[in-house]
Amino acid sequence: MTSEPVRDAYSSKADQYIALFDDDWEADENEASLIKRYLGGLDGPVFDLGCGPGHWTGYLHSLGADVTGVDMVPEFIAYAREHFPGPEFRLGSMTEVDVPERSVSGILSWYSTIHLPPAELDRVLAGFRRMLAPDGRLVIGFFDSDDGVAAFDHKVTTAWRWPVDEFSARLAQAGFTELERKQKQFPERPDRMYAAIAAG
Repeated sequence: MTSEPVRDAYSSKADQYIALFDDDWEADENEASLIKRYLGGLDGPVFDLGCGPGHWTGYLHSLGADVTGVDMVPEFIAYAREHFPGPEFRLGSMTEVDVPERSVSGILSWYSTIHLPPAELDRVLAGFRRMLAPDGRLVIGFFDSDDGVAAFDHKVTTAWRWPVDEFSARLAQAGFTELERKQKQFPERPDRMYAAIAAG
């Protein structure tokens, strides 16, 4: 799936998506702890790739990170710039960030690769590795699966589930080493499993 259909799908639902996080958004404690542990104390630039309306970018900024949010949906960037003063926000693709190779200290990719078909994921992960300094850190969130890699009908557009071990293997293939993983399931969403991996 190319980026334009995904961008257009999110643009068409931007108001509803923003409303899910607006006003009463509060970071999940376990998620926030993982992100803080690996991205909060870094020296050098941190990128929130696929930042959406900017809530996690704002959180990282509150931790003192030199963070930039990047998203291809204009409505998200406009909202983020208005509601989270301090971080820089750029309109653009997570696959085409204009930075020198090995110049970035940290990357947050929070459910921003979920719409990538399996054939495209390796290229994007390799791009993240090229951006990161040798000791850089990546925290990446995605939909978990216990029955193989599979597409499903996400509310916005087709998304993919990944078994955590398989996703970790893809990270290793791109040059990453897994440092920690988290898995969870919300009682109110028994049809969804969630996972995150911190890697370096």
